[in-house]
Amino acid sequence: MSRLTSWLAPRHTLHAHCGLPCGIYDPEQARIEAESCYRMIEKFNASQDAVFRSRAIDIKEQRADLVQHHLDVLWHDYFKPPMLEKVPNLHQLFWDDLIDQVDEAWRVTGGEEKTRLHGRAAAAA
Repeated sequence: MSRLTSWLAPRHTLHAHCGLPCGIYDPEQARIEAESCYRMIEKFNASQDAVFRSRAIDIKEQRADLVQHHLDVLWHDYFKPPMLEKVPNLHQLFWDDLIDQVDEAWRVTGGEEKTRLHGRAAAAA
């Protein structure tokens, strides 16, 4: 190895199991955004105003993108292969966008104890 490459080579190798520190991940935000989508669909269906309906579609799509983002973060950063022992159908839950069941999988794998603040009410299961 040349002096330059040995100087540039890392001195230590670090390993992390998730993109953020433990205690950050929570499926509650995905649920909030999904419920917003549902409510926007109701408002869209209740209105005959073309401008409002166009705006409702835009807002619903933005919220749907946020649902996908929050679920992706959970799936790729929080859930790890050892958790499949506790939740063997984990991938199917995400493929089917079953937020309530993803929330239950998060609870079973200890997410609630790591994330929820003391005294904060847990979401209804």
